[in-house]
Amino acid sequence: MLWRYYAVTPARVLCSDNIVATDDEQLLRRAWEDGDLPAVATLALERYGPEILGVLAVQLRSTADAADAYSLFAEHLWRGLPGFQWRCSLRAWAHRVARNAAVRWATDGARSPERNLSMEQGGVFEVAEQVRSSTLVHLRTEVKSEVRRLREALPHAEQRLLILRVDKAMEWHDVAAALADQDLDPDELERESARLRKRFQLVTKKLRKLARERGLPDRTK
Repeated sequence: MLWRYYAVTPARVLCSDNIVATDDEQLLRRAWEDGDLPAVATLALERYGPEILGVLAVQLRSTADAADAYSLFAEHLWRGLPGFQWRCSLRAWAHRVARNAAVRWATDGARSPERNLSMEQGGVFEVAEQVRSSTLVHLRTEVKSEVRRLREALPHAEQRLLILRVDKAMEWHDVAAALADQDLDPDELERESARLRKRFQLVTKKLRKLARERGLPDRTK
């Protein structure tokens, strides 16, 4: 039963009680509870697809590679939805799926296979393609800032931390869930959130130092 992932106990409020405040997550949850997975996938791609493609472009340092990895992400999102358990926001989970898809694409040279799609699946992937095409136009015309170029000198893990927290304004619990390799229980999520906050402080301090060394204004906040 889905309700158990939203239960409030005397000891604590579970992670999933903190993830339904946004209108997007509420829409996604209602579609999920109605058993309409195509609607969940479509909404997730429409709401979160553009930002995820932007993250992939930074991670892979190529809009063309990001576009290919995004197709793999959309497939993994669709196939993974039946097992999604709302232990974190769907937004955070989607970012985790995208990260894993990018790793698989980069290491295995994976490409989206030829598919024999049902009508429902075909509709989902059509939405994914529309999001991908419209977002790529924006990404290819966006001018990189000096600080963004500085970020590219950082390890991928630090870049992704900055993107999720600064660019995408994700809550720390969502950042922790998105960067985790698996679902975390509430205590683990709390500890990981605290660890990432400290790491974030070190990363931003490093960026400010690099900016000062290159005579750039401080735009890392």
